[in-house]
Amino acid sequence: MEIPDRPLSFVPAKKGDVLAIGPMKLRVVELTIPPRVRGPLPHWHEMHDETFLVTKGTVRFHVPGKPDIDAKTGDYIVVPTKSPHTFSNPTDEEAVFFNTLTPAFYINYFKLLSDLVEGGELTPEANQKAMAYYATIPVAEP
Repeated sequence: MEIPDRPLSFVPAKKGDVLAIGPMKLRVVELTIPPRVRGPLPHWHEMHDETFLVTKGTVRFHVPGKPDIDAKTGDYIVVPTKSPHTFSNPTDEEAVFFNTLTPAFYINYFKLLSDLVEGGELTPEANQKAMAYYATIPVAEP
């Protein structure tokens, strides 16, 4: 059996693409959420899992019909495929999390969002347009 020659993806600390998505800043693997900022529309993913490792502050995870989870520095959240969710920063302090997406094609969703926003505010319409391209399904808010 032939072993595929697939290079590893290496992003050194403080390097990588940096994308502005409204008030949030995404460094390909790390999202910074300013104080009192709501994250994306509630949604679920058809084709990929996500993990979140909170490295600074508190990130509130919202799951429809379930109690919110306030993940603090060092806490780890796994969101399986087709699991409704969103997140926010409910505090007066900046929050940061390290994010993985498997498979990694979803990174292009964030690049598209950054292009659609272009320094402005992330509107629900822009968010839904980007979601449609990347098998991400909006969920009605409670």
